[in-house]
Amino acid sequence: MVLDDIDKRLLQLLQNDCKQTTKALSNVLGLSVTAVYERVKKLENNNVIDRYVALVNKTRVEKDFIAFCHIKLVKHSQDYVIKFEREVKKLDEVLECYHISGDYDYILKVLVSDVKEFREFMVNKLTNIDHIGSTHSMFMISEVKHTTGITV
Repeated sequence: MVLDDIDKRLLQLLQNDCKQTTKALSNVLGLSVTAVYERVKKLENNNVIDRYVALVNKTRVEKDFIAFCHIKLVKHSQDYVIKFEREVKKLDEVLECYHISGDYDYILKVLVSDVKEFREFMVNKLTNIDHIGSTHSMFMISEVKHTTGITV
């Protein structure tokens, strides 16, 4: 699907506040309510818009300790990779997991309440996953930039 400038502007507006009414969006874009509605539906139907979510303030829910864990598997066989990925998806503390190039195989973004909870996560959950050869963790000192918006 090719996005025109109006689609791109609409996506920016929705990423900023997806609870805006179609009427409010139509006023900003200078289009009819029907035209905006049809564009949104087209973006949804073509999976450009994947889903709508609420972004939770992690400090307000006392989950603001962020760690980044590098994971190295014992072996890079398909079975080990599939099992690791299946198991890590089950861990609620893991917000993001990426299969990466370089010295490590994966990097995880982990969100917990404090270092004590992180230790419990490492000892009781993460390191219980088979085939992990080594881990290396780093902790966030401060958040310089965090966005969920994608510029199109």
